[in-house]
Amino acid sequence: MARLCALAAKSGKALGAHPGYPDRANFGRLELQLSPVEIETTVAAQLHSLAAHARCAGTRLTHVKPHGALYHAAMRRRDVAEAIARAAAPFTPIRLIGLAGAPALTWWQSMGYPTAAEAFADRRYLADGSLVPRTDPLALIEHPDMAAAQALRIARREGVLADDGALVPIAADTICIHSDTPGALDSARTIVRRCRDNGITIAPPR
Repeated sequence: MARLCALAAKSGKALGAHPGYPDRANFGRLELQLSPVEIETTVAAQLHSLAAHARCAGTRLTHVKPHGALYHAAMRRRDVAEAIARAAAPFTPIRLIGLAGAPALTWWQSMGYPTAAEAFADRRYLADGSLVPRTDPLALIEHPDMAAAQALRIARREGVLADDGALVPIAADTICIHSDTPGALDSARTIVRRCRDNGITIAPPR
């Protein structure tokens, strides 16, 4: 975290926190049965930890995006979404990031938080706009050219192609690339290059 904060400060990049369930063994990708108070407590601890490193590096947190199973729980459960927002309160002004079209964005806005709607360059979608579960072998988009093509469609508001071939409209402010998706670095470089070649500016949500 210290190294990341220093790099973000040096390069002028926006620094965000990605808190998840306290379950390192499963990389936060299994939903835990925690109460809203427990979720608020663990998220707050994670945010304070990163914020301390950010202060040492001369920067600050600008956004919070839940990770993994906590992300998906927050998108559909108001009590989880609100617990995350309460944990983020000491760091305002701060932006909360969630899945484009998810009710969590409206819940957070009603609490006074700015939000950013997110879409994914390296994940396939279902026809209802949700993500193909990671248990499906076709859930990930690993080829850089395919990820870049999806990112361009998202940036142009052209929607994404679902697993059944349907075109799913998505209005997103920010695009995610998972660092543990095979080929992630090549995909990120290809996406940046394709966006710039098409006149699309990459910048933090405003």
